[in-house]
Amino acid sequence: MPRATGTFSIDSWEPQPYDEAEGAALSRVHLTKTFDGDLLGTSTTDIITAMAQVEGSAAYAGFERFAGTAHGRKGTFVLHHTATSHAGESSLSWTILPDSGTGELLGIRGGGQIVNDDGAHSFHLDYELG
Repeated sequence: MPRATGTFSIDSWEPQPYDEAEGAALSRVHLTKTFDGDLLGTSTTDIITAMAQVEGSAAYAGFERFAGTAHGRKGTFVLHHTATSHAGESSLSWTILPDSGTGELLGIRGGGQIVNDDGAHSFHLDYELG
């Protein structure tokens, strides 16, 4: 199974708070990214975030449409995100939505992780084409 690795930058971050009740604030966030490495391209992402009143406790879930190349194969696919953080520990994973691949990425499936190191984002994505 190939492993794509690399980095990405967040080009835009557009939060829209919709519930700021006691305990946690909920927001919809639209963002765009640029990928470098084994994935070359751009994406648009929409996530729902929950930020607890205790600093460092948060979670999000959402979907991202990637457009570009994976190891030189051109197409698009959709990623499903899920993430939590608490007391300096975080878990950020993503899976490819089955049957969402197009072009030379038709049939792509797999998953991986994102690492946020003080704002520097890297990733790995283990995938196969079927």
